[in-house]
Amino acid sequence: ANALFTILPRLRGIPVALNVDGIERKRKKWNVLAKSWYRMSEFLATLLPNQIVTDAETIHDYYRDTYGRESRFIAYGAAVEHAETCEALQALGLEQYRYFFYVSRLEPENNALMVRHAFEKTRTDLRLALVGDAPHAAEYIRQVRDTDDPRIVIPGAIYGQGYRELGTFCFAYIHATEVGGTHPALIEAMGRGALVLYRNTAENAEVCGGCGIPFESESDLTAKLQMTLEMTDAERGEYQQRAVARVRERYDWEAVTDKYEGLLRELAVGS
Repeated sequence: ANALFTILPRLRGIPVALNVDGIERKRKKWNVLAKSWYRMSEFLATLLPNQIVTDAETIHDYYRDTYGRESRFIAYGAAVEHAETCEALQALGLEQYRYFFYVSRLEPENNALMVRHAFEKTRTDLRLALVGDAPHAAEYIRQVRDTDDPRIVIPGAIYGQGYRELGTFCFAYIHATEVGGTHPALIEAMGRGALVLYRNTAENAEVCGGCGIPFESESDLTAKLQMTLEMTDAERGEYQQRAVARVRERYDWEAVTDKYEGLLRELAVGS
């Protein structure tokens, strides 16, 4: 949305690279005016900055096919790490590896309500930690919270160490977003060795690269949740190992920052 303002440093001779993120106008929360602004900003992003950066190949292809503009693909990054503490679990009454973990902004295109409904139909005594909040989605959040299922805990937003703990000790991580490029929460879960179930969009499939379990709908998610419960430890471990390897191979922060440094040097020399 800020593509227009890249003209200001350029007028002073300062080169600009703009990371365009995902296709923001597809989010359901925006009205017609906001979606029009985002559409215009997409076009301006192909004209005003010296270089546009995309963090997903699907977004790279979108800008090439829609606007005829090539971009520099630089992936997002994540660490391979595990939390050593579990205070957040204790505060929420959760046990290690005895809960499914979902986290996002609680907005319709992130499908928290669908995840809750799918879990409610799952036959298990494991729990669901449904974490997140949103500033302008009060009615949707009310719907998400409207459950009598005692297995489900909905604490709101949790950041920092608590977020890392929940991602480290979950039985599996559920990623249900429909819109955007590379989602940090997804690759962070992979970096912590989580078994990942993801909504089968082109962007999410690109990130997982065969190291997660895709689902298409609410009923399919219920089936896939049940499937993970019936998998052996070895079968789950294979997915977890592939997830960590995928992060090391494609989303290593050192490699990502090296690419950004190279791009900035190119822009500085070119100016």
